[in-house]
Amino acid sequence: MSAYTNPLDDPAADPFEVAAQAASDIARLTGVDHHDIALTLGSGWGKAAELIGETTATIPATEVTGFSKPALAGHIGSLRSILTPGGKRVLVIGARTHYYEGHGVRRVVHSVRTAAATGATTMVLTNGAGGIKETWTPGTPVLISDHINLTADSPLEGATFIDLTDLYSSRLRDLARQVDPTLDEGVYCQFRGPHYETPAEVQMAKTIGGHIVGMSTALEAIAARQAGMEVLGFSLITNLAAGIQKTPLSHAEVIEAGQAAEPVISDLLARVIGQL
Repeated sequence: MSAYTNPLDDPAADPFEVAAQAASDIARLTGVDHHDIALTLGSGWGKAAELIGETTATIPATEVTGFSKPALAGHIGSLRSILTPGGKRVLVIGARTHYYEGHGVRRVVHSVRTAAATGATTMVLTNGAGGIKETWTPGTPVLISDHINLTADSPLEGATFIDLTDLYSSRLRDLARQVDPTLDEGVYCQFRGPHYETPAEVQMAKTIGGHIVGMSTALEAIAARQAGMEVLGFSLITNLAAGIQKTPLSHAEVIEAGQAAEPVISDLLARVIGQL
């Protein structure tokens, strides 16, 4: 048996055609031909899928064209179709490809483009991240108001010019604050990873206007805007960033903080999605 070759690795492939094929696979495997909302679950947000509504289908992401096996422990590697009490269909993506895995931007944003191809017009992106504001304790959920892309890369190819004004929808952020008026917000800085940021890099991010540091989300949000989707972003502050926090950072700490906060933030996320 030959090894699986991801079609997105072919430079001649059209990534939107691959996404359309993936959407066709999802319709066939789930029995659901249209989704309204897509939700990417980052570290700490996994239990939200249980609270959104009735899961009518769960499929391994690797059975869908173009998807990769998650490289990170704590990520699920599945896709779910959920029916909300309000009658909307949510595609829950538990299979995120990170930029630091080295597969290229097309694979990083494939899940977003696939979600758009299933019909989803709202993209909810979540992550676990480091906080620069000292008032944020581990376990704090924060709305993403904007981002700074420090990957030196883009999912847009060729002379494709996309306006990113109000990328993280002010309308959806207002809606989220109706659910929880205590929600703070900040600017997310996506670094390349997989190493954590140095204290100097964190200070740089702070100086240029950043409040949150992480290794995902920004490239996905750009692709979602290109696809015409409205974007809502949440970060779970799993730790204070390097130099703000005085102890060394570890992935175990990120997982632990996510697990501790999961019941509260998952309930919050489910209530927000119920309002979309």
